Amino acid sequence: MSAPTPQNEALLGDFAKTVLMPGDPLRSKFVADSYFENPRLVNNLRGIQGYTGTYKGKPVSVMASGMGMPSMGIYAHELYNSYDVENIIRIGTAGAISDRLKVRSVVAGIGAATNSEYIMSQLTVKGHFAPVCSFSLLEEAVKQARKLGIEMVVGSLYSTDAFYDRTGAALEWGKLGCLAVEMEAASLYYNAQLAGKNALAICTISDHVLTGEEVEPHERETQFTDMMEIALETAIAL
Repeated sequence: MSAPTPQNEALLGDFAKTVLMPGDPLRSKFVADSYFENPRLVNNLRGIQGYTGTYKGKPVSVMASGMGMPSMGIYAHELYNSYDVENIIRIGTAGAISDRLKVRSVVAGIGAATNSEYIMSQLTVKGHFAPVCSFSLLEEAVKQARKLGIEMVVGSLYSTDAFYDRTGAALEWGKLGCLAVEMEAASLYYNAQLAGKNALAICTISDHVLTGEEVEPHERETQFTDMMEIALETAIAL
């Protein structure tokens, strides 16, 4: 039996209804090794590691999205439309552009402003599409964060195509109320809304644009466990 897509060697039925999606394949492996009972590697094509196992007895999957909106767009589209996944919860990193956040803060994106043409170039209607999360996922994640005693700030994210942006645009988006800058949420929300499925981005602040503070790269793979645990508890509560 062949896989349904060129980018994913998993077979139909290999993914659970809820998939956690870090950008980093090594964070995907860390989640599977640290939290899953009987994790099984279902995809490693192009090094995009995907695992399915159980968490507290309930099936959950985790798979990397890679970096940027086009990469997230590919994998989210395929999970929703080719593998019958219902919920994707991004567990990624972001840079703070608000003084409401500190390094290692957890933030959930109720919406994702973007400067990317990824979405607008595909639309045939006039206007600017405003991608938002699924309220059911956000509501459950807030509930689970409170149960875990983790402070999770909720607000708008800013999704950009440029990691090295010479314009300083992120700070201007911060003045408009966006809390953090990252590179995938808008694409995830867009694909979820097109497919009639559910999506939420939960991010840990790895660096602070306003203060210049940042964590070491290796910490991003293994030490941002608060967002992982919120996402896992949300996944099994659905």
